[in-house]
Amino acid sequence: MSAGPHLRPCVINVDEKDIASSVGENLLDALTRADCYIPHLCYNPALGPIETCDTCFVTVNGSLVRACTIRAEDGLTVSTRDAASEAARREGMDRILEKHELYCSVCDNNNGDCEIHDAVDRLAIRHQRYPYRPKPYAADTSNPFYTYDPLQCILCGRCVEACQNVQVNETLTMGWELEHPRVLWDGGRAINDSSCVSCGHCVTVCPCNALMENTLLGQAGPFTSWPAPLKREMIEFVKGVEQTTSFIPITAISKIDQCLRHTEQKITKTVCTYCGVGCSFDITTRGRHILKIQPEQGPANGISTCVKGKFAWDFVNSKDRLVKPLIREGSTFREAGWDEALDLVHERFSATRASHGPDAIGFIATSKGSNEEVYLTQKFARAIIGTNNIDCTSRYCQSPATKGLTRTVGYAGDSGTMDDIDEAELLLLIGTNTTDSHPVLATRIKRRLKRGEVKVIVVDLLRHEMAERAQLFLRPKPGTDLVWLCAVTRYILDNGLEDRAFLAKRVNNLEALRASLAPFTLDYAEAETGLSQTNLIRIADMIVSASGVCALWAMGVTQRTTGSDTSTAISNLLLVTGNYGKKGSGAYPLRGHNNVQGAGDFGALSDKLPGYLKVSDKAARERVGRAWGVDLPEKPGLNNHSMIDAAHAGRLHAMYIIGEDTAVVDSNTGHTQEALERLDFLVVQDIFMTTTAQFADVVLPACPSLEKEGTFVNTERRIQHFAQALDPLGESRPDWQILCALAQRFGHRWDYAGPREIMSEATKVAPLFAGATYDRLEGYKSVVWPVDAQGHSETLLYTKHFHTKDGKARLYPVHWHAPVERADTEYDLTLNNGRVLEHFQEGNLTARVPGIVSKVNQFYVEVSQELADDLDIKTGARVMLTSRRGSVEAGVLVSPRVAGRELYTVEFSLTEPINRLTGNHADSVTSTPAFKELAVKLAILSREGPPPVPRSNPRFGARTPRSGVEVERKWRRSEYRPIPATVASRGEAQS
Repeated sequence: MSAGPHLRPCVINVDEKDIASSVGENLLDALTRADCYIPHLCYNPALGPIETCDTCFVTVNGSLVRACTIRAEDGLTVSTRDAASEAARREGMDRILEKHELYCSVCDNNNGDCEIHDAVDRLAIRHQRYPYRPKPYAADTSNPFYTYDPLQCILCGRCVEACQNVQVNETLTMGWELEHPRVLWDGGRAINDSSCVSCGHCVTVCPCNALMENTLLGQAGPFTSWPAPLKREMIEFVKGVEQTTSFIPITAISKIDQCLRHTEQKITKTVCTYCGVGCSFDITTRGRHILKIQPEQGPANGISTCVKGKFAWDFVNSKDRLVKPLIREGSTFREAGWDEALDLVHERFSATRASHGPDAIGFIATSKGSNEEVYLTQKFARAIIGTNNIDCTSRYCQSPATKGLTRTVGYAGDSGTMDDIDEAELLLLIGTNTTDSHPVLATRIKRRLKRGEVKVIVVDLLRHEMAERAQLFLRPKPGTDLVWLCAVTRYILDNGLEDRAFLAKRVNNLEALRASLAPFTLDYAEAETGLSQTNLIRIADMIVSASGVCALWAMGVTQRTTGSDTSTAISNLLLVTGNYGKKGSGAYPLRGHNNVQGAGDFGALSDKLPGYLKVSDKAARERVGRAWGVDLPEKPGLNNHSMIDAAHAGRLHAMYIIGEDTAVVDSNTGHTQEALERLDFLVVQDIFMTTTAQFADVVLPACPSLEKEGTFVNTERRIQHFAQALDPLGESRPDWQILCALAQRFGHRWDYAGPREIMSEATKVAPLFAGATYDRLEGYKSVVWPVDAQGHSETLLYTKHFHTKDGKARLYPVHWHAPVERADTEYDLTLNNGRVLEHFQEGNLTARVPGIVSKVNQFYVEVSQELADDLDIKTGARVMLTSRRGSVEAGVLVSPRVAGRELYTVEFSLTEPINRLTGNHADSVTSTPAFKELAVKLAILSREGPPPVPRSNPRFGARTPRSGVEVERKWRRSEYRPIPATVASRGEAQS
């Protein structure tokens, strides 16, 4: 990869001109900045020198070298225009064209970013020295998302380097020893039968059309849809013409074709709509057709994506999209106009408020919509209806983590950015399947693991990929994380291993914490958790010996009855060891949805106003009330969980649910759905007719992110802007427009010109993001809250003081209780559950992507080999899982990822939702449902059957780890001759 932070400025001399650079900067990057074009078909700033293409030769200090291998330093003298350099680059291009057939005008990739086309054009190449030599391979079209064509592959190795050392899935290798070298998947399997996770890194970095998105094929330009035989005739005709006219006029025609395409294509910067990592990228569209996703500049992801961000966008154009408002008539719905639908909502909400008071109405804001839309949702609830009954899906996952942080250090967010995670010496991962749930963040961790730059401890019930890669993997008894965390903290204190200076200067309440840890001896922890004392001491030793520790956790911690206290225990451990306020340290609860952080930040919480101003704080209420021109309600409202209980009790009569499938994603779906049925009036605003929408009285058609503008906040508190790529489908509208139209009916003049104006108001209301103006979010720019009015972001928190009244952190004593629901003699199995890489949550979006469904197409349960032997079942068996609330049917996958009598199943399923099984028990502090505390019994329906997970799923592949492209193997091929020697033998160096 390119150099990290540059040490100091320097000056290099290029073609007798001085160019400013920095010590350690790659020479190619410096030349590109100086507008000095040197072709480079294997080098990419995100990949670093690969040395395979041989097109970037220059003369440095008198020697002919590849520019990609040189780092800038004072006194460096570079010549790019001497005869030897030009001859070497031309020889490199000739060798490239021997492997790649030029047919640009009918090529799907001729969209302005084909680097071979660009090199041929900019070097004004007239003819190729070596004729094109096709390879004896057919294109691999087996993957549902992309195609590999060996006939066009120039063997640059970018794809291999990206797979091995950026994504670190270690699927792709170079078959240098083959008679005809090519890229291999798992050593020679078809792509769809390999370990390829379809992350798209290889397609993103490919410099030509050897690897292309299937969505591009036949769709990119006026000639690309021609039938293959007609294209072939066109290619042969052009090849014949080239012999007499040269490449130059043909290249000119292909440039005209590019211009024609650009009149039909649109490139828009957007932000991913799936997990909380916050990947951003360019999306190219032609009409409503999505041609490609191209990441490059995103602050959180760079060139990285996962399968969902790169390929799972078909849902936007799904035939299932809601395109007109719907009004219930009996057991069915009829289409209605917007005026009729909104008038009815106004009428029924007004009547409910008049009859039962404002607190008889509840609102659930979407964590997939924009910050601006969340802000208006909570403003509508508070300023128009007059209730604090407002919540979001943070309640289902991260509220306990937020509580743990606000108790101890103050802010309700990660204490640094992903760059700080990159600098940690030790990563402690607890209850997070990062590779499946936050895959692009996982690539960053895997990268450093492969380079030997970080140590990783994983504590989880599931032996997932990160557990396999970690230096230490421990599997405690379910629900006992708090115990081992407190025991490790006590061991550190008992043995004088704490950071005494940090504690004395920056932390309060040490003695109270010390006293609370008395029960947590190593003996006690070993008995309760099943972890050996040796391993507990090893955790402590690894933590105290590391210069910086980052703790990452997710729903394996938070979705338990002890979620808040366990999150607090994590923060206590970090404080005791001085792991806050310095690079490479801190607390990182990983947010599950693309904007679940933003939903809380912008006020969709029953006890918090925008910017985490407390509802109970009179001054805060008055500040916000003045901005809105109203008096705000002072009593904290109902949260998601308590709204359902209130509906059952007859206290909540109406709800407005935006972008959340509450009937499926809330715990104990039977109980939840019965509550929705009891409501007098329910409004659902969504892009599909979800399970929740089927309970509604009015359904309002909303827009996905590609059809509107706004901002999201990712898991690291980073605020990013996304632009509108497509027009709304049918009569659907962005959430903010719907809310504004409804507000007008209540007599409030919400005449915002657009999201920019909404954000401007929010920044004035909440000091936390005072400087988050749209001007500062233009393009790929971003800010990280807290951001002051001058635009300064506090990326690393707590460097000088904590966000508390006295500026000191607070150690917060916690106490452990056993899980509310454990396996017993009747419900004798523990069922864990979570995400799967390919799908997102219940699958409302991803289940409408055929390629995704081809990888995971049904609900299944993972069973240990030990339990499968005891039950005499195999992969493919069908079983019924029954809890104290309900039953679901599942296919069996015998898996090494689970152990003993613990089961694991996925959240994905609209037909057999896991929450039929989960209960009403919840975290005692935040009411977050304890989805992970679940005991079941298993009944066998059939002992054998087809596997529930297709063989094309990457989990069945066989990775092939390599150091990278291993170009030395290319250089050992008998026909390879170094380019400097070739140029010298022709005498071209002196010509």
